[in-house]
Amino acid sequence: MRQIPLAIAPVAEPCFDNFLPGPNTALWQHLMELMPTAGDDSGLARPHPVPPPVYLWGPAGSGKTHLLRAAAHRLHSQGQALAWFEAGQAQPWSWSEHWRWVFIDRCESLDLAAQRSAFALFVEAAANGAQVMAAGRLPPVDLPLREELRSRLAWGPVFGMSLLGDADARTVLRREAEHRGMALPDEVLTYLLSRCARDLAHLMRLLNALDDFALVRSRHVTVPLVRALLAEEGLVETVGP
Repeated sequence: MRQIPLAIAPVAEPCFDNFLPGPNTALWQHLMELMPTAGDDSGLARPHPVPPPVYLWGPAGSGKTHLLRAAAHRLHSQGQALAWFEAGQAQPWSWSEHWRWVFIDRCESLDLAAQRSAFALFVEAAANGAQVMAAGRLPPVDLPLREELRSRLAWGPVFGMSLLGDADARTVLRREAEHRGMALPDEVLTYLLSRCARDLAHLMRLLNALDDFALVRSRHVTVPLVRALLAEEGLVETVGP
């Protein structure tokens, strides 16, 4: 009978501190400059003109949602009024005059109703001095959206995000493993990065599965253990010795 692992490892809240910028340093710096400092109430009553929206785009696992949630988490902790919307979220998306920050995620998947709501949010944000931050997998020009919404998303700074390189991916995985109290040898990192999808979303899910897999077997994390996990879960086809 397999043991059920206890959820003893805390899940890291997306924040700026646990994001490794890598090739996305310019974007990270821009977002940090947008964030009010502790005790700064400028976001509570932002004067006109309204800052242009910020749009992030890139492949899955590049960190778009992480950065949006990191910004939302920072602002919420400072008492800033904000709202979060994303594709698939129930309608209607009603405006609140208290909001000073609006986040819209997964823009590439917004249906027609959500597109109308998102455009209305842009209009209200401009009228009320609120900052809009949005993200999607495609640059604005390629988004399958209404033209007026595409133009709004492209109005301000647009940042294309890249997947981390090998060295940065190793740093992120090792840091997350240490956060869990999990030893991750160099040979395991090499194996994971050479045999599995390289986007961070996939690697983080794999790390979570590996943590549980090692726990129920009371085993240290080794390459043979990783092979056993991948074979059992059918995550990838194991190759090589």
